[in-house]
Amino acid sequence: MPKYLPPMNAAAERVGLLRFLAAAIISCVLGLSLPGRAQTPNPLVMEIHIDGMIHPIAAEYVTAGMEQATQRQASLILIQISTPGGLDSSMRQIIEKIISSPIPVAVYVAPSGSRAASAGFFILLAADVAAMAPGTNTGAAHPVLLGGGQIDDVMKEKVTNDAAAYLRSIVSKRGRNVEVAEKGVTESKSFTDFEALKEGLIEISASDRADLLAQLDGHEITRFDGKKQVLHLQGAQVEVYVLSFRQMVLSRILDPNVAFILLILGILGLYVEFSNPGLILPGVAGGIAIILALFALSLLPLNWAGAALILLAIVFFVLEAKFVTHGILAAGGVLSMVLGALMLINTRMPGARITLVTALSVALPFAMITIFLLRLVIRARQRKISTGDIGLIGEIGKVEVPLSPSGKIYVHGELWEAVSSSPAPSGTLVQVKSVEGLTLFVEPLPSSLKSESKEELEPKQKSAKGA
Repeated sequence: MPKYLPPMNAAAERVGLLRFLAAAIISCVLGLSLPGRAQTPNPLVMEIHIDGMIHPIAAEYVTAGMEQATQRQASLILIQISTPGGLDSSMRQIIEKIISSPIPVAVYVAPSGSRAASAGFFILLAADVAAMAPGTNTGAAHPVLLGGGQIDDVMKEKVTNDAAAYLRSIVSKRGRNVEVAEKGVTESKSFTDFEALKEGLIEISASDRADLLAQLDGHEITRFDGKKQVLHLQGAQVEVYVLSFRQMVLSRILDPNVAFILLILGILGLYVEFSNPGLILPGVAGGIAIILALFALSLLPLNWAGAALILLAIVFFVLEAKFVTHGILAAGGVLSMVLGALMLINTRMPGARITLVTALSVALPFAMITIFLLRLVIRARQRKISTGDIGLIGEIGKVEVPLSPSGKIYVHGELWEAVSSSPAPSGTLVQVKSVEGLTLFVEPLPSSLKSESKEELEPKQKSAKGA
């Protein structure tokens, strides 16, 4: 006969249930800690901003940001760009870094109203992914001579062909429309976001960053070496790489308007120091400002005609303070400085020149301050010295003890030993010609000047005796 197990009591059932729950909890905890079931972290997108001219500091910033993204093992480098263009050397440095990057690079022209002109056009087409926001444009990449002067047709053709060949070598590797892209260099053609997408220059038109990352998730790209890669950006964490303090300061200085202001402030500071030796602060600040301005101008396309006009303006201000021209030289100086400022940076790139507002706001105050200080200095130097031995020369005195040729005269409220070039009785007015020790060498005044000098001398004598 089958044997029946006795039924479990309630206490035994509760113990069994507790053991089951404990085992289940332990299994869950152990399961979560297993390597095979570890949660995958969200992908990282390193965002880099190019806003303004492409210059050495911008290239340094982009390079540092891309190196940081490589160290952090980011899934994507996103370069948001808005630029009128810049220096060819800095542009090529950025492109070389994009091409050799182990991490995919997307260049995004944004926000709406921005542009990627000239050098920005090359950088956009060099990226693994080229994208633009609605209302943006790109192109106009014909080479522009920086630094003033003109080049002949042969040299211009060489420069254009070199730029076109460089762009073709990049665009063909990226699988974009080489023929249309080349027109941006040879014909200075510009493209809206819609035209660029239609002509095969870019892959994506995105309204904002979130829209761009959503479109890139699962998107297959072809790297510069021909390898295929699929982007996985779902739930991506975006980290913006910011400028260092040094890069921020230097990039501001490279703004032509800031460089011009620093130059003028530096000149003014040095002038104040030279006209008032010992102040120290204006000289130190002026020297630093001029060095920073020269650093910026050495990297910008300088027009020497503009620099000459600025120097001419300073000469006009000096002459205005020295001579009475009723403001003619001052007006000429202001006009010369404004024209010089507008001509100082020789480039056709919009946003890379000194504005009229900056030129006027610097020239007018500089003119007023310079003329005012110069007049004070000139008046101080022209004022007759009234103290010491030198202060006695030219003064009018009255003979107290007859000069034959030596005697005594009363001058500056005191009795002085005097020697006259001709005899002079008491009461004669004489003029001091030189001083040697405590002896004055004098000459009697002509009769035509005696009455006038006597009127001037009597109030001085009365006030001196009263004192």
